[in-house]
Amino acid sequence: MSDTKRVKEIDVLSLLKKVASRKKEMIIFVSVFFVIGVIVALEQQKRYTSYVVLAPEATSMGMSQNLSDIAGAIGMDIGGGKSSVDAIYPDIYPDVFASTDFVVKLFDIPVKVKGQKKTYYNHILQDTKIPFWDYPKLWLIKMFGKKDTIPSTNVVNPYCLTKIQSEVCEAIVGSIGCQINKGTNVITLSVTDTDARVAACMADSVKTRLQNYITLYRTKKARQDLAYSQQINAEAKAAYEKSRQKYASFADANSEVVLMSYQSKLEDLENDMQLKFNNYSQTAQQVQKAQAKIQENTPAFTVIQNATVPLKSSSMPRTLMVIIFVFVGVIADALWVLVLSQAFGKKK
Repeated sequence: MSDTKRVKEIDVLSLLKKVASRKKEMIIFVSVFFVIGVIVALEQQKRYTSYVVLAPEATSMGMSQNLSDIAGAIGMDIGGGKSSVDAIYPDIYPDVFASTDFVVKLFDIPVKVKGQKKTYYNHILQDTKIPFWDYPKLWLIKMFGKKDTIPSTNVVNPYCLTKIQSEVCEAIVGSIGCQINKGTNVITLSVTDTDARVAACMADSVKTRLQNYITLYRTKKARQDLAYSQQINAEAKAAYEKSRQKYASFADANSEVVLMSYQSKLEDLENDMQLKFNNYSQTAQQVQKAQAKIQENTPAFTVIQNATVPLKSSSMPRTLMVIIFVFVGVIADALWVLVLSQAFGKKK
């Protein structure tokens, strides 16, 4: 057993010596990959990431829903399971960020880059550096591809985006991160950008847009009920005022009449006015209840950490990138010396 280990060690050492003996080829490979690494590192833009930490209001999609599912599986009903299910819960927030409807609304957010004000959409288009290795592809697309006739955000149709708008959407989706702690439901939002201030601005904007999105969803039914209650209340108020005016006009016109028919008509008008007033009062109470329901359904988000301007870049350091390319050059040299050169020699 020890002899086989020694043989393997000797083989490895001999291979390393063989690679090291051909110093000229190693210098060529390392130099070439070093130059490539420097070029690639210089072409890459520094990127900065800003974070926001939120603690959303607890929903019933947690332990209670799991208990309801377990109870249902064994034929028991503990109640309250279906009525309290929330369709938008923290686990699907990343899907919300990836939706076109959500991303398109970020286009017009104003940002400031190097003292110049512009929209986030124009910032993505104008301030993103295109690496040189993409130039041939862009040239081919420009020569043979279809031209995009709508380069601005003046007209944005989420159901029919232009090619440029679709690419900007993909870039924005790739820059937004959302991590959820399964144990505590704490949400960490992140936005990465080539400008540190823009990253912080967009992280705060994404937080606000998410809060508004969830609030609108949670209160949608209550807002519909409020609009219906306000409509019914307005109709009841108009009917009551019309009945009151009719009663007052009849009473003023017949103030000195003592006939029973007059008294009977006056009582009918008064009863009708009272019924309409009662209806108006009830609908006014329904409006108040609907308004309270909106407040009750409005979720509360606790901001644990607000967005701040990052001081250090989150992208890979350029020095490390060059070192990785040099290491790849050493591996490529070893493959050439040990495998490829021998294969070419046999062919010759």
